[in-house]
Amino acid sequence: MNTFVNFLVIAALFALVLLPALIGLARERRIDRELRAAEHERRAEPPETAGGPPRRDAPPRPPPPGGGGGW
Repeated sequence: MNTFVNFLVIAALFALVLLPALIGLARERRIDRELRAAEHERRAEPPETAGGPPRRDAPPRPPPPGGGGGW
């Protein structure tokens, strides 16, 4: 019976050591799947919407007071 308890303790410690690595691996695989799906969607877009200049949603900033003069 003592040997079986020792085996269970070692197995539990082994699982505790491996758990963070397995969680990280699962997270990495999920991120890779999301990136692959995004790349696939991007390639499926028509060429008209894929390119072009970047949008600027914010209005241009006004010049600084005093005309922006230097020294």
